[in-house]
Amino acid sequence: MRRTEQATQVNLNWPHLRTVRRNPLRAKLAERLFRWTVRDLPLSVTLPDGTRFGKGAAGDPTLTVNDPEVFFSRTGRDRSLGFGEAYLLGAWDCGKSPLLEPAAADELVAWLAVYSEHLKAMETPLYYRLRSLLHLAHPLSQRNSEEGALANVQAHYDLNGRLFETFLDEAMIYSSAWFEPGDDLASAQRRKVDGILDLAQVGPGTRLLDIGSGFGGLALRAASERRADVVGLTLSESQLEYASTRARNAGLDGRVGFLLEDFRRHRGVYDAVVSVEMIEAVGSEYWVEYFQAVERHLKPGGFFGLQVITFPHRRMLAAKKDFSWVDRYIFPGGELPSLREINRILKAHTGMEMVATRRLSDSYAETLRQWRVRFVEAHDAVTALGFDETFCRLWVLYFAYFEAGFRSRYCDVWQVGIRKNASP
Repeated sequence: MRRTEQATQVNLNWPHLRTVRRNPLRAKLAERLFRWTVRDLPLSVTLPDGTRFGKGAAGDPTLTVNDPEVFFSRTGRDRSLGFGEAYLLGAWDCGKSPLLEPAAADELVAWLAVYSEHLKAMETPLYYRLRSLLHLAHPLSQRNSEEGALANVQAHYDLNGRLFETFLDEAMIYSSAWFEPGDDLASAQRRKVDGILDLAQVGPGTRLLDIGSGFGGLALRAASERRADVVGLTLSESQLEYASTRARNAGLDGRVGFLLEDFRRHRGVYDAVVSVEMIEAVGSEYWVEYFQAVERHLKPGGFFGLQVITFPHRRMLAAKKDFSWVDRYIFPGGELPSLREINRILKAHTGMEMVATRRLSDSYAETLRQWRVRFVEAHDAVTALGFDETFCRLWVLYFAYFEAGFRSRYCDVWQVGIRKNASP
């Protein structure tokens, strides 16, 4: 399986969720391990026969196992991949209702956050060695070569532009906002964009390259508010069409241009470069090439504004051997770097240096919460686009999983200012 996994848009026939060969021994071992893992945690797990384990009291989050055979068979066979697929099959839920409701999703986030805190506490060298033996490796077919990167990106971002309209702000910015008290999502996204543009020192007349320009929100703001001249690169045909249409409608198509082009093939030198949560789709094999491309596109003394989701360094190394439901269904080919690894690459392979950092992890948790609530409230609109209930469960789990990760600091997000040396 893992050597032939291909990055394609979600197949609503859900071939991976069909009945799989049972392994009673693995299922029993998975159940024992799961019971042991949660035995002292402030949460609960309930089984259909009324059995309850964990130390959760009234008000603490509860995971309800609806189908123990499916839940423990899947997790016993495929670990984190099986945990997610068991949720898609309805083998477990959180909250008092199996329906996709905000309150049930809130409890899902709370349960996952407690569990993430526990996983953090367990992370020892022995834990990582054992984990590497149990988890599935990333499939070779999802490598981010130029051809592979195109397939990986399009599998997620070309689902349907109207799907993203159901939960994003009006600027269609699909990355962490920067919240301050009193902000709504739109104002927090504007603050985030301005923060990145400030790190890149973008002003009137700046020639700006946006690597991973998405639906165009950052590029359009740089052109309209700062009078910059912007080129945006994307590998998503849907995003290219969407962003280009927005630029034309705003009368900015003479100042902003979007290209369907891999960053490795682009040519040109700019005053500044920005890239917001795009490096996560590059893959560790190509991180050096990514930063060298940024350096090549940047004039001497120029600034690079980077927004990046990170793991702690040891967790980053371990994640290379964990093919999860996120990799199969949400972000094929994705890998999170560490700040330590970014700094190492900059020093060893480029003439650039890190000069500023800003942590936005709490803001990402809030961003994801608002996306999740909007998505659940737009359920009828999502299904009207042709997406089924399993897809809706998948995306609620996606939002909740990462929200819990940022709340527990299992992962982080940073804005990073990087400067290219003024002389060789």
